[in-house]
Amino acid sequence: MGLEMPAFKIAMLQALLAVCFTTSGTVAQDPVQSGADRILENPYLSWIQGKRVGLITNPTGVTSTLNSTWDLLSQHPDVDLKALFGPEHGIFGQAQAGDHVSDSGKVYSLYGETRAPTAEMLEGVEVLIYDIQDVGVRFYTYISTMYLSMQAAAKHGIPFIVLDRPNPIDGSRVEGPILQTEKKSFLGLVGLPIRYGMTPGELARMLNGETNLGSDLKVVPLSGWHRQDWYDQTALEWVLPSPNMPTLTTATLYPGLGLIEGTNLSEGRGTSLPFELVGAPWLSGQELAKRLNRLPLAGVRFRFQTFTPTTSKYQGEPCQGVQIHILDRTTFQPLEVALHLLQEVQMLHPEQFQWNTTFLDRLVGNSWVREALSEGRPVDEIVNRWQQELKEFKEVRKRYLLYR
Repeated sequence: MGLEMPAFKIAMLQALLAVCFTTSGTVAQDPVQSGADRILENPYLSWIQGKRVGLITNPTGVTSTLNSTWDLLSQHPDVDLKALFGPEHGIFGQAQAGDHVSDSGKVYSLYGETRAPTAEMLEGVEVLIYDIQDVGVRFYTYISTMYLSMQAAAKHGIPFIVLDRPNPIDGSRVEGPILQTEKKSFLGLVGLPIRYGMTPGELARMLNGETNLGSDLKVVPLSGWHRQDWYDQTALEWVLPSPNMPTLTTATLYPGLGLIEGTNLSEGRGTSLPFELVGAPWLSGQELAKRLNRLPLAGVRFRFQTFTPTTSKYQGEPCQGVQIHILDRTTFQPLEVALHLLQEVQMLHPEQFQWNTTFLDRLVGNSWVREALSEGRPVDEIVNRWQQELKEFKEVRKRYLLYR
């Protein structure tokens, strides 16, 4: 005779498991389907059926079963995949940040001689598709590629389709100052905050509407995704969006710790923990950890750590610094944390610490944040200064959201 568990105990166990799955960040809902999963469904297939297609993508352009979008399209009898386009890091994700990527046959680089598809590249293309997983940060260059590609497609009368993907660091929070016009670069082409809280499809809708691109834009929407979902709640596999974005933790830190690139501190490139480690050969890591842990910063802890980068800044040089541990991602404020870290390093090592002024200002989107930090202004004062423009951005953003 088999052992049977009473019904009330089964119910209690199910409830406990549901709580565990939810709080641990694993899937607590129906799996999410990306635009790549849905492009061959009706009515979306009709948008490309019988058409010569160009595809902007990289290794993240996969379905939920990890089949590449270009295989999906090239193997469909009613779709003619005419050309492939790759963003920064290349279509195979092989290049390091900033590395020039060359064309190869009908695989065109949008991070080489040109940052936008040319008339020659688009010759014969009847519809242009964008399928890249973003990380929800303005200075992550894929959204600049999307914007310039939309612009080029509009110029040549080519419809533009975004296969939507989740904002991995949840799509509900918006943080940071708005990019000022004089600081526009490929790190930011339009007036967005650092963390803009939108999916690629939503952002494309806003770019088209607010900058008058005139794009014939369509979005293949996500199924099953909600604004407050993090990527590890989607059941979608994490595929590296770029060589130094190995995990969701990296992406969670990136809106703030990406600013470290605009200084002479190592941001951990050349280690297995990029953007989780910050340091330098001249830095007193133990003292920095103590100073940061005294601050009332939510959801984070700093631990002294040594490391030796194998590439990038301080290649082959032993560094002292800190590892940033996220204890609660729902309360963690990456930008605020980064500003405090920069200010503490500046006070601790005023002779050694240096800004890469042009680069830092392009990342932040203005010069006044750097100037305020240099003057020793309180971080709370700096954060408060951008709240009004952030409020105005949120009102505009509402008009283009596709998901609750």
